[in-house]
Amino acid sequence: MTVQRNIWMHIGAGSFHRAHQAWYLHRLLKQGEGDWTIALGNIRDDANALLTALDAQHGEYVLETVTPSGERNYEKITSIQTIIPWDAELNALVKQGVKPETKVIAFTVTEGGYYLDTHFNLDVSNADIQADLKGAAKTIYGTLARVLHQRFHENAQPVTLLNCDNLRHNGERFRNGMIEFLTLRGETELLTWMKANTTSPNTMVDRITPRPAADIAGRVKQQLNFNDSVPVMGEAFIQWVIEDDFIAGRPALEKVGVEMVESVLPYEEAKIRILNASHSCIAWAGTLIGQSFIHESTDTADICKMAYDYVTQDVIPSLTPSPLDLADYRDVVLDRFSNPYICDTNQRVAADGFSKIPGFITPTLMECYARNQPPEATAVLPALFFVFMQRWHEGELPYTYQDGILDEAAVHAMFESADPIAVYAQDSKLFGPLAQKTEFEQLLRKTINRIDTWAKAHQLQAAAV
Repeated sequence: MTVQRNIWMHIGAGSFHRAHQAWYLHRLLKQGEGDWTIALGNIRDDANALLTALDAQHGEYVLETVTPSGERNYEKITSIQTIIPWDAELNALVKQGVKPETKVIAFTVTEGGYYLDTHFNLDVSNADIQADLKGAAKTIYGTLARVLHQRFHENAQPVTLLNCDNLRHNGERFRNGMIEFLTLRGETELLTWMKANTTSPNTMVDRITPRPAADIAGRVKQQLNFNDSVPVMGEAFIQWVIEDDFIAGRPALEKVGVEMVESVLPYEEAKIRILNASHSCIAWAGTLIGQSFIHESTDTADICKMAYDYVTQDVIPSLTPSPLDLADYRDVVLDRFSNPYICDTNQRVAADGFSKIPGFITPTLMECYARNQPPEATAVLPALFFVFMQRWHEGELPYTYQDGILDEAAVHAMFESADPIAVYAQDSKLFGPLAQKTEFEQLLRKTINRIDTWAKAHQLQAAAV
């Protein structure tokens, strides 16, 4: 009997997808659940070499995982069975997305890839969004508009649109952005069809996945005798929580450990505020004192205390009550960050700060003020980012800072102004209503001065050694 193949199309050919969602679907295939495979593509041309290499290997590659104690495991992943070649008009991606067997379209485009402001509305001033409103496909919105337009006109079956990024309420916020996008384009009929024929479940995804190091291929060859040109690595820990709202069927993900829930809210809040925000805190702080890797920065007492105090003093009170043991989750997270075998870089984790401040950090600042508690521990995080970007402005970062929504001219202008801290503190895109709060500006000014003094003292100490 022929098995009916269903396609899980994934947009975003990065390491995280290959270490996370692809692993789960691979495990289902290994259990004999062979009716779902992945078609992998990309919006931009920056993954062409990877896609070409994967295609040459028939979509197969090896995932190396490593525990904090150094135990490594190797597994050949077989769930990606269609490689979608990139072309400037995304014709191949759209063609795959329109096929009736494509029943889930998932995507990992990073937090900045949703172009949302602090009120979670579409940032229509962005050049890429402007281009897509005129018919281009530079963003997830313009890309999916093309796919959905074709499905609508071909009377295709419903499809689930699944966000797999670290964005709070990611499904609904993507969906609201998509609705706003189609509304601005005047796509009334398509919008009506989309509302009736798609769902967008909220999800929470978790596995630390650094950029693959050069020495992985050698270990893979030694362990599996497989010449893999595109292996990927990640920590042993993995988690995926999804609201069970798939409109066109789904894989039996619960059979491989995915938590299918009614509401993902408590899981995502804990993960975004404790793991993601702390991760950024450690990366910015570590960079400021000349460190390259997350584990060495986590093992630096001053830096670990910044992250620990932020979670303990401000986040846990903000998220209590919770179905999770938040203090235990904090400790597990810091233990994961200290894994020396992952060699995750501060450069990777420090990226996209202009999205992470409003998404990961500002909500805790606001909730502290709402309960009349000055957010002294949380203020350390935007203070670190300010000093970090000041070093960027001065050309003193040891690496290229990557940020999907970085306005270089505006940031340089901020640091060249008479009072850069005032400009920063009053940025409503970063801090929402706190931008009008004098008390917040005063706290941020005090904290930035303290962080700057701390960083310079470390630099002097390092220079003297």
